Amino acid sequence: MSNNNPELFSPAQKYQLLVYHADAIFHDKEYRNAACKYSMALQQKKVLSKTSKVRTSTGGAAANIQAQSLPSEIEVKYKIAECYTILKLDKDAIAVLDGIPSRQRTPKINMMLANLYRKAGQERSAVTSYKEVLRQCPLALDAIIGLLSLSVKGAEVASMTMDVIQSIPNLDWLSVWIKAYAFIHAGDNQRAINTICSLEKKSLLRDNVDLLVSLADVYFRAGDTKNAILKFEQAQMLDPYLIKGMDVYGYLMAREGHLEDVEVLGGRLFNISDQHAEPWVISGCHSFYSKRYSRALYLGAKAIQLNSNSVQALLLKGAALRNMGRVQEAIIHFREAMRLAPCRLDCYEGLIDCYLASNGIREAMGMANNIYKTLGANAQTLTILATVCLEDPVTQEKAKTLLDKALAQRPDYTKAVVKKAELLSREQKYEEGITLLRNALANQSDCVLHRMLGDFLVAVNDYQEAMDQYSIALSLDPNDQKSLEGMQKMEKEESPTDATVELDGDDMEGSGEDGDLEGSDSEAAQWADQEQWFGMQ
Repeated sequence: MSNNNPELFSPAQKYQLLVYHADAIFHDKEYRNAACKYSMALQQKKVLSKTSKVRTSTGGAAANIQAQSLPSEIEVKYKIAECYTILKLDKDAIAVLDGIPSRQRTPKINMMLANLYRKAGQERSAVTSYKEVLRQCPLALDAIIGLLSLSVKGAEVASMTMDVIQSIPNLDWLSVWIKAYAFIHAGDNQRAINTICSLEKKSLLRDNVDLLVSLADVYFRAGDTKNAILKFEQAQMLDPYLIKGMDVYGYLMAREGHLEDVEVLGGRLFNISDQHAEPWVISGCHSFYSKRYSRALYLGAKAIQLNSNSVQALLLKGAALRNMGRVQEAIIHFREAMRLAPCRLDCYEGLIDCYLASNGIREAMGMANNIYKTLGANAQTLTILATVCLEDPVTQEKAKTLLDKALAQRPDYTKAVVKKAELLSREQKYEEGITLLRNALANQSDCVLHRMLGDFLVAVNDYQEAMDQYSIALSLDPNDQKSLEGMQKMEKEESPTDATVELDGDDMEGSGEDGDLEGSDSEAAQWADQEQWFGMQ
C-alpha cells in the first residue's frame, strides 16, 4: 500500500509498521524472513533520521515525541541477531551486535554477545562482555556463571558484586554462591558439594530448586549416583514442571535399570515442552539401555538440533554411534562434549572407550594420563587410568596399585570396586573378590555388584547364595541380561534333564523368535531412514 501511495503513511508510521510486520513473522518462526523485514525497517529508520529535524515550533516538538516513542534501532538490531542465532548463523549475529557502539549496548545485548563469543571460542571477548553485563547488572547470575566457566577466578568475580552485596540486605549468601560455582567449574566436586550444602541449610535458599539441581549435578559428577538421584527427585517434587537437569536424571535412572520410570518421565516432559533437548535425551536413554541404538541415535540427533550445547545429547549420540561400530563419528561427538564440559569425566570416559574399541591403547593412555594430571588424583581419575592399564598385560600391576589408591579414598566407589573385582577374577582370587564385593554391598545395593558377587560364588561352588545374588540383581534391574544368563546357567547345571526338554521346546518355538528378530531389523531400518533425513549419515 505505501509503495503504491507514498503519502499514505508518514516515514515514522512506515518504520513502525515494518517493525510490527517483522515481529509477527518472528512469532510465526519464519526467522529468515523476519531478519529481512527487520533489515528493511532499519533502512526506513535511516530515511526517517534524515527527514526528521528538531524544530522549535509546537509541531516539531510533537514530531520529536513521536520519534522517541518508536522502537529503537538498537532493539531492532538485537532482534536481527536473535533471528541469526536461531538460524545458527552465529557469525552474522556477532557482526550485527558488533555494529552497535559499546556505550549503547544494553545488558541483554552484551549477554547475547558474550554467549556468542564463548561459543565461537573467542574467550577473551566473551570475558569482556560478561564483565560489562556485571558492571551494569551486578546481580546477573548467568553472567557470573559465564565468567566462572571461562576460568575467571572466583575472588575476581566476587569483587565485582561486593558493592551491591554490602548495600542490599539479605544478600550475604551471594558470595558463598559464587564460591560454590567457582568450585564446580574448577572440577573440585567435594568442596562444591560442601559449599552448596551449607547454602541449602540457610533459610533464604532452603528448598531452592536451582540449587538442588546444581547439587544433584555435582553429586553425579563426583560419581555419587544415589545422592544425585535423591536430589533430582527432591527438586522435581518441588517443581513438577522442571525441565533443567532432567536429562541427567533420566540418564542415571536408565543406567540403574529403571526403564519404566524413565519412559514415564520422558512422556511427562514431552507434555510440558517438546522444544527442549531434555525429553528427547531421556527417551534416547530409554532406547539406548533397551539396546535400540538406531532409535537412540535419532533421538540424540533431534536433541542436538534443539540445543547444540546439550552435553548429555552429545554423549547419548556418541555412545549410540560407538555401539553401532561407527567409532570415528562417536569420537567427534565426545570431543565436542569435552569442549563444552571440560570438568565432566564421563565425556573423557566415552572418548577413552572409543579409543579402546579401535585398539588405540596409546591414545587412551595419553588421555587418561592427561585427566589424571589435570584434575588430580581422586578416586575417579585413578579408576579411569586403571581401566586403561587393565587393557595392557604389561601394566596390570600398575592398575592394581591405582585401584587400591582409589578404594582407599572412596571404598564405596562402584566403578573402582567393579574394576578391582575384574582384576581379581582374572587372577582367580575368588575369596578376595567375595570379601571386596561384600564390603562394597554393606552400604549400598547395586545390580552389577550383586551379579559379580554371584559369579564369584559360583566359582567357589556356593550355588545357593549365588542364586540369591542373581535374584537380587534382577530385582534391581530386570533387564540385566548377564544376571539372567548366570541364573539360567546354574539352573541347567542343576537339572540337565529338564534343561534338555526346555531346549527342545525352545527349538520348536524358533520361528517365533525369528519373527521378533525380523521386526527388530525393520525397526532399525526405519530409524536409519530417519537418520538420513536429519543428515546424520
